Amino acid sequence: MLRELEISGPFDLGSTTRVLKVGSRDRDGAWWWATQTSCGPGTIRVARTHGGVEAESWGPGGELLLDRLATLIGADDVVGIEGDNANVADLLRRSAATRLGATGAVFESTVLTVLGQLVTKTESTEARRRLVHRFGQPGPGPNQSLTMFPRPEVIAALTYDDLHDAGVERKRASTVIEVARRSKRLDEILGMDNDAARRRLSAVRGIGPWTTEIVMGVAYGDKDAVPPGDYHLPNSIAFALAGEARGDDQRMFELLEPYRPERRRVVVALKVAGVHAPRYGPKSAVRRHL
Repeated sequence: MLRELEISGPFDLGSTTRVLKVGSRDRDGAWWWATQTSCGPGTIRVARTHGGVEAESWGPGGELLLDRLATLIGADDVVGIEGDNANVADLLRRSAATRLGATGAVFESTVLTVLGQLVTKTESTEARRRLVHRFGQPGPGPNQSLTMFPRPEVIAALTYDDLHDAGVERKRASTVIEVARRSKRLDEILGMDNDAARRRLSAVRGIGPWTTEIVMGVAYGDKDAVPPGDYHLPNSIAFALAGEARGDDQRMFELLEPYRPERRRVVVALKVAGVHAPRYGPKSAVRRHL
């Protein structure tokens, strides 16, 4: 199945899909993602064209992925804020080609975010790799290197030992299994308003504000989602917006307040630009809140 989509204005497929935290790119720069959908497994390949993108899909869930294409890559995403702060204006300019899309894959996004709780990025990436390698399935289509994230029923049936072997300690393992057991309820957030969606996510034991806000941004598509309790983000926001080397959550939200309802756009712009606060002292493991 093929579909073409025109996109007006600047658009960078690479930086846009990196924000989604799923899928991979091939040598030609096309983005591939294999995932479980409500219609079954599906694979999508999205390639840049002169006027937009061309997408091809495979599997029972392929047509649904094509139907979600515009939302997935933020084709209709329009910047609705202005940078009164000169630094913010510069960040928005530098990230103008990065669109804010949404995967719609609530279960997958939630589990991947839980794997990132209280550990370093390296540790969470390794846990993800082990889970996918051991319990995932090949994605439909010609790309034999694609493996889908395990289905909810597969994760729900895992033991603590299974998850321990993947590098996930008991606390996160309990949350991962609970998320899998409640996957259908969590998928329903896509039809809820922002507040109701947040309540549904945070009702799961082990899911706190940090996890909730990341899922609301990546899977749900809330452009105002900003995670509190992040190890680096408050410092980076304080440095980028006010020239301050250090900041806490209170200072971060104070500085971001003028940019409602698109505070997430400022956060993404900062990451795209590679801006971060000065780093002092020896490196240590990054510990994030829930």
